[in-house]
Amino acid sequence: MPDLSAIDVLLAAARAQLDRVDPTVLAAEVAAGALLIDTRPLEQRQRDGDLPGAVVIDRNVLEWRLDPTSPYRIADITSVEQRIIIVCDQGYSSSLAAATLRQLGLVRATDLAGGFQALLLDGGYLTRGASAG
Repeated sequence: MPDLSAIDVLLAAARAQLDRVDPTVLAAEVAAGALLIDTRPLEQRQRDGDLPGAVVIDRNVLEWRLDPTSPYRIADITSVEQRIIIVCDQGYSSSLAAATLRQLGLVRATDLAGGFQALLLDGGYLTRGASAG
């Protein structure tokens, strides 16, 4: 087996600290109060569609918008114990982002396994939306 790249090692370390959310239970997480954050760029959202119930935050400002101590945080951030689920296109950058949010003190931050593409394959959340459980 070839050696892992540095980014593969970093990704594995990030995911080791997360309890990643399966697409089949996303609706239940949102119904229980999880804050859903969509970090996909505009082009991907235009191509594949919006994520119902999600707050869209560009990846390059994510930490500033979600850090509970930041003067630039969004009003949706109410506690370091808040459940936050980051969604990117395929579930890679979201894992790194969620691990960074945990370093900022958001102890329940995580991401969606497989990203938005997994939701497209599963279909459930996108057809039922956040109201399903």
